[in-house]
Amino acid sequence: MDGEPVIRIENLVKRYGAQTVVNSLNLEVAEGEIFGFLGPNGAGKTTTMLMMLGLAEPDSGAVRICGFDPVRESIKVKKVIGYLPENTGFYDDMDARGNLRFIARLNNIPDSVSSGRIDRLLDEVDLAREADKKVGSYSKGMRQRLGIAEALIKEPRIAFLDEPTVGLDPEGTNRMLDIIRNLSRERGMTIFFSSHLLDQVQRISDRVGIMIGGSLVAVGPLAELAEKGLGVKEGGVFTLEDIYMKYFREG
Repeated sequence: MDGEPVIRIENLVKRYGAQTVVNSLNLEVAEGEIFGFLGPNGAGKTTTMLMMLGLAEPDSGAVRICGFDPVRESIKVKKVIGYLPENTGFYDDMDARGNLRFIARLNNIPDSVSSGRIDRLLDEVDLAREADKKVGSYSKGMRQRLGIAEALIKEPRIAFLDEPTVGLDPEGTNRMLDIIRNLSRERGMTIFFSSHLLDQVQRISDRVGIMIGGSLVAVGPLAELAEKGLGVKEGGVFTLEDIYMKYFREG
């Protein structure tokens, strides 16, 4: 990676009672990178993301988001990140603009600034024509795209996306993956996302990390992991599922 990482995790540990759910995790993510975070249920992915977001406190180790500590500098971290949870909540009796304007006001963004930003974001996520419809009438895919717009209303440097394509049909999935790719390639935004849909992660990720049993067992570009884990040389044929299952069985 070139330049100072925007996400830096050092020897991160989180326990719940006697169980260690994140075990001595070390990770760096570069600015503008699309990083796919993988692992089975209970592997520690969600807990790791919560610590990066400042919503859970580590037992030991350190997290830095754009140089800030999510626990002690939570306000500064919230200014530079956007977050799309797996289940996005909106006010269904309000339209898309109303929902985004409400979120902007919560973040102390004046209407004079947010108005043009909202129009631009709705166009970017392909919701401009549906912007005046009540969100209660939106499909799952439309709600997910509105969630992306909500995550971007602060113009963050990093977007954390939790299962952004779950439950979407093929058309909705392709739209969402295009939006995520464009955020990185055109805006230079860092994307950190978790997903169980390995073929989609393979399509857009610059690097992936695989969590098994609380430990980061593999991290790197897909071609590098394929060579290390599967012996597949450059230009060889492999899938992310092949890589994932190799580490899953060993873990």
